Amino acid sequence: MGARRVLWSFILMALFVACNFNEEIYFNADGSGKLSIGFDGSEMMSMLPENDSLKMEEVMDSTIVFKDLLREKRDSIAKLPLEEQEKLKKLEPFSFHMVVDAPSGIMNFEMFSDFKDVSDVNDAFNTFQNASSMGPSADDQPVPNNSGNDATEVSYSFTGSRFVRAAKIKDQELFQKSLDSLQSTEMFLGGSTYTFKYHFPKRVKSTNVEDATFSMDGKTMIYEVNFLDMLKDPESINIEVELEK
Repeated sequence: MGARRVLWSFILMALFVACNFNEEIYFNADGSGKLSIGFDGSEMMSMLPENDSLKMEEVMDSTIVFKDLLREKRDSIAKLPLEEQEKLKKLEPFSFHMVVDAPSGIMNFEMFSDFKDVSDVNDAFNTFQNASSMGPSADDQPVPNNSGNDATEVSYSFTGSRFVRAAKIKDQELFQKSLDSLQSTEMFLGGSTYTFKYHFPKRVKSTNVEDATFSMDGKTMIYEVNFLDMLKDPESINIEVELEK
């Protein structure tokens, strides 16, 4: 099984079993920075039977660059509707780094991208979910549609002294369908978490998040939420941060 096939198996498993994600953003003073969404799958690895193909893999440390993958699949992507092509275009800035070490019980990955403006990486988690549609299908087959992510969107903005993460439901009907599909996975996702970790170039002056914690220098904010609660009510996770002048 190749690195890419392992990655897609991992992504699909991560979306349907208990999982703990980290969304981390580093901001520079000029507004540029780096965003990453990480996942520690070590607990998930321990749940797999010994004869599972993922556990039988050799130690793997691999990086997949979506820009290259999109170029590789350009012929099949060209067969898709324009809307789907634009959705896949959002993958282009991102790369995946994956480490799988079954004997040590390690399975980690990080999806990451540098940005000049944080709005360039809006909807990062939906982009991650759409990444699962770029699986190891035959080269002449179109990439599957993952329309469930069209129900919501997340946007970021950073002016140098104020950061905002805003989530909204775009399509109520599609969102209700996504809620219905969650019912079969609630028992797995109930204990899952999603942790926001934001690093700013100045100290945090204030935030609307009551349960946030901060680093000793006051420049890093950490906020953990229940993953299932976030999926059920995405608009409840709106984060505003004011920095000191």
